[in-house]
Amino acid sequence: MCGILFARSDQINVSQFAAALSDIQHRGPDSSGNIVQFGNNFLGHNRLSILDLDKRSNQPFFSKDKRFVIIYNGEIYNYRELIKEYDISVNTTSDTELVLELYIKLGPRCLERLNGMFAFVIYNSSTNDVFVARDRLGVKPLYQYKKKGTMIFSSEISPILRLIGGSKVDEVGLRQYRKLRTFFNGRTIYSDISMFPAGHYYERDRLYKYWELPQRTHAPAPTDEELHSLIESAIKYRLVSDVPIGSYLSGGLDSTIVAGLSKTEHTWTIGAESNNEFHYARLAAKKFNTNHHEILYDNEKFIGAAEYMIKKRKEPLSVPNEVLLYLMTREVKTLNTVILSGEGADELFFGYDRIFRWAAAISHLSIKEFDALYSYGSTDDIEIVEDAIAPFKSYGRPIDVVAAFFQVAHLHGLLRRLDYSTMLCSVEARVPFVDYRLVERMAGVDFDYRMKGGIVKEPLKRIFGYLVPREVIERKKVGFPVNLSEVLPDTIPGKTQMDKWFNFNLLTLGIHTGEQSI
Repeated sequence: MCGILFARSDQINVSQFAAALSDIQHRGPDSSGNIVQFGNNFLGHNRLSILDLDKRSNQPFFSKDKRFVIIYNGEIYNYRELIKEYDISVNTTSDTELVLELYIKLGPRCLERLNGMFAFVIYNSSTNDVFVARDRLGVKPLYQYKKKGTMIFSSEISPILRLIGGSKVDEVGLRQYRKLRTFFNGRTIYSDISMFPAGHYYERDRLYKYWELPQRTHAPAPTDEELHSLIESAIKYRLVSDVPIGSYLSGGLDSTIVAGLSKTEHTWTIGAESNNEFHYARLAAKKFNTNHHEILYDNEKFIGAAEYMIKKRKEPLSVPNEVLLYLMTREVKTLNTVILSGEGADELFFGYDRIFRWAAAISHLSIKEFDALYSYGSTDDIEIVEDAIAPFKSYGRPIDVVAAFFQVAHLHGLLRRLDYSTMLCSVEARVPFVDYRLVERMAGVDFDYRMKGGIVKEPLKRIFGYLVPREVIERKKVGFPVNLSEVLPDTIPGKTQMDKWFNFNLLTLGIHTGEQSI
């Protein structure tokens, strides 16, 4: 929906802040560069208009008494229900006003009532207090810097780097990237910048957790009717918009379910001339009678887009598919401002079957075996793998530990990838399978239900057999088609193709050692 930037510092002036805010103008081209200042507190916002296209909903947005002001990125899908439930008087049809007024009424408890994706900062001009919050699973990004009397929150890293004048590379973050393709436990590639944790809020100099994945085993499986209703509701909620909505349609099971239930007019897929999944996507598009768009890329387009994304983002990309998402979404923007995507289904229904089968078959978790099944880089760094999975050891059995890791940590990396690739094109991505109601309901449900009879995603294939073409149900799972050996320059070092991809990203950023400052 937007790009937000907050800074509290005596070392920053408004022109510096404005320049930093302009670095993320792509996140909100409809009303950009909007800034309010209260002493050494700066609140900036770039708006991508989705709900209530009128300028009355531009941000920073003030409460009726002008005491509170909010900068907010996201969508609250149940905002109309909450307006009625709490009898809130509103002057707009935007969810922004609801978030602010509900916070004034309930305080931090408002977060428990929000169904959506969000990252926001609320400033109290009477007390000089700041309230910061991020959605349960981290669909919307938020980065932070706190050092030497300066506090900054931002939708992306680049504004923070501009305001602080650069940062050294984080050695552990670099090891995480080279081993696991992304970052864990709040780290980034920079030593001074961290990710604001999902499911948390910040108030009066303290961080509080308001949500975590339920810890339970042998939870009762949902009925077919219950699961169908939950997924249908999650998709219906994500159709709330005042701008056109489309759907990705890769030809896989998850995107086909989303496209079929959402009934969006336009569907989108991408591939190379000699490496694509167009056949399966066409089957679904024909059945759903959508206006289907096939985007072709070539090696030259891929490398050019990858270099642009890395330099613009000031971070390494996780996987090559991120580039394809960006190239596809550039075309999406010509007709749609919101796009539906299937992220989250693999985590809910054990779509990564090799690693979940392994976890279900063992009684003791071996980090070495997990490393062999999960890690992407060839470096021998078991300490980094153990650190990534450590927060989930309390979930008990190996299958529950691995399920929690994928549902929270692995998914978080996918959501960061999706947000950046789409928002760089000024398009908002929505993810029905990450609806917290679905996530909570499936927590602790047994492996034998999610992969009944050894069939990957068996519940989805059974329940939505009426909707999804048979060929799509019976096909094997594949990812976005990228042949790294064809697209990466021969001069890039690395033992494996993924190692070369990591090095391509790091070299594009100018990173050669963990000591180098960027």
